Amino acid sequence: MKFSALILLALIFTVFLQAKDRPNIIVIYTDDQGFGDVSALNPEAKFKTPNLDRLAKEGVSFTNGHSSDTVCTPSRYGLLTGRYSWRTRLKTGVQGADTPALISNDRMTLASLLKDNGYQTAMVGKWHLGMDIPGTMGNRDFSQPIKDMPLDVGFDYFYGIPASLNYGYLAWIEGRYTKVPPTQYTAKKPNDRHMDYRILPPYFETAKEAKALHGAVPIEVAPDFVDTECLQRFVDKSIEWMSGKAESAKAGRPFFLYLPFTSPHYPVAPRPEFWGQGDAGGYGEFMVETDHHVGRVLEYLEKSGLDANTMIFYSSDNGPERSWVERIEKFDHDSSGIYKEGKRSIYEGGHRVPFLVRWPGGIKEPGRSWDGLVGQIDLLSTVAEMIGAKLPGYAGEDSQSFYSVLRKANSSHKRLPLLNHAIGGRLSITEGIWKLIMPHEKLNYELYNLARDPGEESNVFDGNPEIAKRLEKKITQIVCRGRTTKGLPQSNDTGYWDDLAWLTEAEYNKSTTKN
Repeated sequence: MKFSALILLALIFTVFLQAKDRPNIIVIYTDDQGFGDVSALNPEAKFKTPNLDRLAKEGVSFTNGHSSDTVCTPSRYGLLTGRYSWRTRLKTGVQGADTPALISNDRMTLASLLKDNGYQTAMVGKWHLGMDIPGTMGNRDFSQPIKDMPLDVGFDYFYGIPASLNYGYLAWIEGRYTKVPPTQYTAKKPNDRHMDYRILPPYFETAKEAKALHGAVPIEVAPDFVDTECLQRFVDKSIEWMSGKAESAKAGRPFFLYLPFTSPHYPVAPRPEFWGQGDAGGYGEFMVETDHHVGRVLEYLEKSGLDANTMIFYSSDNGPERSWVERIEKFDHDSSGIYKEGKRSIYEGGHRVPFLVRWPGGIKEPGRSWDGLVGQIDLLSTVAEMIGAKLPGYAGEDSQSFYSVLRKANSSHKRLPLLNHAIGGRLSITEGIWKLIMPHEKLNYELYNLARDPGEESNVFDGNPEIAKRLEKKITQIVCRGRTTKGLPQSNDTGYWDDLAWLTEAEYNKSTTKN
């Protein structure tokens, strides 16, 4: 009897340990938010973000954290797959709403990894990685299911929108079906709170009417769709879904929620209750609202008893939209903080973004900052290590775990060279304090010592030929081997492309063949 009791206690203790190492995971992903748009990271910010500050205060603030690209689609691909998007067919720009899926169904994602390891998985928010919506504008069959979408790459549940609000097909999708079909049309309308546009009624019955009035590309829209509803709906649905999974999560079957917001991407459309908050105009109001909805998630976790064993990863897909220039001039608020430029740019302001992790039951010595190099592309390997899963050699090729940083304040973690990519295809490589920006079209090499010059004001390429040569050799190897991490070389999805301006096609082919 005593022996049986000891076995039972041992089993209970084992389950308890496993639960602690298998937390619920929430990834909150903002859209076009700069490093300087978190008041904990930017003492000069002209608005307060108390809930984001709380993530930093109660977790780890990675002050040298990067999105893998400088625009929406490729960064989202990198976040979910642990692989650089420029290895795919998408070499520049972003995808639209109704376009071929960028993530193939056989590619491991953060969601499929977790689902295969017993997690309940959901995505609520903006997708922007392509999906197959039956028909074309003006000729849709809403009775048919949507294919090649989140439910095909590891998510059990999906509620959200296909892409950014400036692309076609604006409607609330749940599962594989559109809740209220986008049978009407609109175009960008003036915004009285910001320099951009709005998506709001009245809408038109025909695309021709929308174009005639606004002179812009018509957008399919559902009668019940309004831009100010996005954040509210996404968080409402997220809480509703988590509520249905709370008891099973407590019983040992954790959940994963991917929650990509549409803010502060255009249209900057704060709800009226946030008007007048902060001192950075409509953009500041929108960031205050974004912070409020993060607070709603935190409040739910506390009330449901899930808080201690839930890890929240918070970051942005790239730096701030070009209105950052106006905010400096008008409000003395720099959305990029001390970093150069913003969205679309290869400079730090384009990809050094808020990067916060909070996990009350797992992070040792919370409230600290980590200034070592990390990337969103590392989340896949980090989560795999955390739950005790091993990635196959063909998955997460560019992903390197930073799990030790969460568990040890004095971690010796050192990131392999990290590559970044601008909207037009230009690449850079960062290793330690050195960043080499590669030649592209008419642009030459640039080399920066980020420890001395975080604002990238002084190009020291000419004075450091050996450093530049070393970094060029490493970026060539990473590009041509199809991976950053150790393991068998993998193939890029295409052959040579023109953005590899420092390599000839023959050199590329020789290197890939050798590997």
